[in-house]
Amino acid sequence: MLLDSLGRQVQDLRISVTDRCNFRCSYCMPWDTYQLIARNEILSFEEISRLARLFVSLGVRKIRLTGGEALLRRHLHELVARIAGCPGLEDLCLTTNGALLADQAPALAAAGLRRINVSLDSVNPDTYRRITGRDDLGRVLAGLESAARCGLAPIKINAVVVRGLNDQEIPELAGFARRRGFSLRFIEYMDAGNAHQWHSEKLVSKAEILQRIAARYPLQERGRDAASAPAMTYRFADGAGEIGVIASVTEPFCSSCTRARLTADGKLVTCLFSSSGYDLKKLLRRGAGDDELASAIGEVWGLRADRYSEERRAALQSEQGYQAGDRGKIEMIRLGG
Repeated sequence: MLLDSLGRQVQDLRISVTDRCNFRCSYCMPWDTYQLIARNEILSFEEISRLARLFVSLGVRKIRLTGGEALLRRHLHELVARIAGCPGLEDLCLTTNGALLADQAPALAAAGLRRINVSLDSVNPDTYRRITGRDDLGRVLAGLESAARCGLAPIKINAVVVRGLNDQEIPELAGFARRRGFSLRFIEYMDAGNAHQWHSEKLVSKAEILQRIAARYPLQERGRDAASAPAMTYRFADGAGEIGVIASVTEPFCSSCTRARLTADGKLVTCLFSSSGYDLKKLLRRGAGDDELASAIGEVWGLRADRYSEERRAALQSEQGYQAGDRGKIEMIRLGG
């Protein structure tokens, strides 16, 4: 069991397989300022699966594949098959924008993928185009249906809420999830990355999100799926499914965070808001054995003291206020969600 300096056990691993993306979402993709990772610096499937096995041996029980856009990585189902067979792994998930999902869902499911999270911030075509810079809503909806036919379950929808952009569509998104039988997670707008100039004025709090939903669909609090789960979940009072809210800004959950992250170029990162990571790829490519790699992972996690969201909330509530640009962070496009 690996514990960090605050007693938090490593249990979840997010693996970014690429920093490329076919969308241009303003809160994630700093296209004008971002230098793409050279392809020879991106971890191979063999390297990723080796590290995944090591993390599982050290206590990780859930792995999520992310990007950039993970489905841009060619033959991703082959990596899924490699990781799905790790002894002790309990859950293997994929986060995607869904535009390429319709064609790939069958192979992914056959390879051992168990469930998916699809980023979908609007079901209004005009709003969707403004957010993503693309006109692919129809392809995403087709991808969701394909995933459902292939038995990937539960299918979760992730929706980042930004005031003045899609906040008026909160009830519409909730209704969409109810009708389709999807589990919806609203996410408070966070200051991840550096380039999108986050301001608290754009934040729609968990309390406001719930208020807007409950005005149309009464809710009953259900709690968290697990102690380390980021979302607080709520049942629709009429039994037609559930929604959740990830409130990293207004109700931070740093004290129960068990997530480690591996960037596409092999950096071990201990917080979504980290400014740097530990280079595991360097060890891999100079021939380090499993014991040396496991020792490095254990040392990095053991020193972990991250509680950024708690510090941000304290700053937001202080007289001095909070400036998102005061601390540089790894861009979301490289780190994954």
